[in-house]
Amino acid sequence: MAIESVDVSVTSPGRNFVTLKIVTSDGVVGWGDATLNGRELAVASYLRDHIASALIGRDENRIEDTWQYLYRGPYWRRGPVTMAAIAAVDMALWDIKAKKAGVPLYELLGGASRDGLRVYAHASGTDYAALKDAVTGYVEQGFTAVRVQAGVPGLGQIYGVSPNTGGKYDYEPAKRAADGGAASAPSEEVWDTPAYLAHMPGIFSSLREDFGTGLRILHDGHHRMSPIEAAGFAKDIEPYKLFWLEDCTPAEDQTALRVVRQHSTTPLAVGEVLNSVYDYQTLITERLIDYVRSSVTHTGGVTGLKRLLDFAGIYGIRSGMHGPTDISPVGMAAALHLGLAIHNFGIQEYMPHNERTLEVFRTSYTYERGFLHPGDAPGLGVELDEDAAAAFEYTQAYLPVNRLMDGTVHDW
Repeated sequence: MAIESVDVSVTSPGRNFVTLKIVTSDGVVGWGDATLNGRELAVASYLRDHIASALIGRDENRIEDTWQYLYRGPYWRRGPVTMAAIAAVDMALWDIKAKKAGVPLYELLGGASRDGLRVYAHASGTDYAALKDAVTGYVEQGFTAVRVQAGVPGLGQIYGVSPNTGGKYDYEPAKRAADGGAASAPSEEVWDTPAYLAHMPGIFSSLREDFGTGLRILHDGHHRMSPIEAAGFAKDIEPYKLFWLEDCTPAEDQTALRVVRQHSTTPLAVGEVLNSVYDYQTLITERLIDYVRSSVTHTGGVTGLKRLLDFAGIYGIRSGMHGPTDISPVGMAAALHLGLAIHNFGIQEYMPHNERTLEVFRTSYTYERGFLHPGDAPGLGVELDEDAAAAFEYTQAYLPVNRLMDGTVHDW
């Protein structure tokens, strides 16, 4: 048997998704997620123009060989576009292999290591009252872990704080034009680190007073602190026992996390913008982090991320796979199968997709009282309805650019 056709779909049921379809000569279909928020067409082009023709005729069973062929073969390695493209192919081939075996993917990865995957929800509020209401709603739904983001007095729209209050967190930071059409450039937000550092410890204090110590509280710094700022902040919030502080400082310089680690015992999660095992080498071997935040979609697929997580497990570091709604249901399913199988699972990010997305992507994974399960359908358990997808045309949307109060471009 061999790969007979390779097609790329770009659809936008509320937000943009890139999906790869591989069909074998005996008619088995595999799906892969290649979505890269704000740069979707770059990955779609990489797949269509540089990968698709090279896959035709290849043995679909040779997953590791194909991974190495796509990673080492082109000479130019790594980077989010390349690794998202490789991920889509890898997911689709694993989907095919598990469908042919008639089992859910996790069975081919060693079987289940647990009954379900603990997940965390996203709660936000422009002020503490709104944030408290949001957290309360998730606790009532059975969530045992919640990521919290709060507005900062004196600042307008900032990362992670949904302008919608009182309902489901459905925050899409990639902005379209005001009329809903294609954006011509990123929007710009204003940031002030001292104001943030002064405000957030009080938020965590109030959350502990209102929800006690049993609720797992997570927070995302989103790369906006310098190493010494992050170190001081991590130390300041130690009394509130966060489950983790995420992306407290940009991780391109892996040694920057040494400064944070030297000053605080707050657990650290890093990596949603990292995309290979080499991006983590110092972070893991020096135990500078506690959780790996990369996604299956952006880190070379199931093969790539499993390799990274096996390496992390040697050092007692666990998974915290990226899983917002700019990961398609295909990518989410891949994360759930991998998370169910590995030993060093930590927690899974979970933002439910909107109804339009779930009309396009038919899923078999289920949520129940704080836990997800990938389901027992053969393969990944997600199928793309191509007719439904065709009704939602791609619309350019950009993630925002961040500036400090004086106008300097800053990490968003």
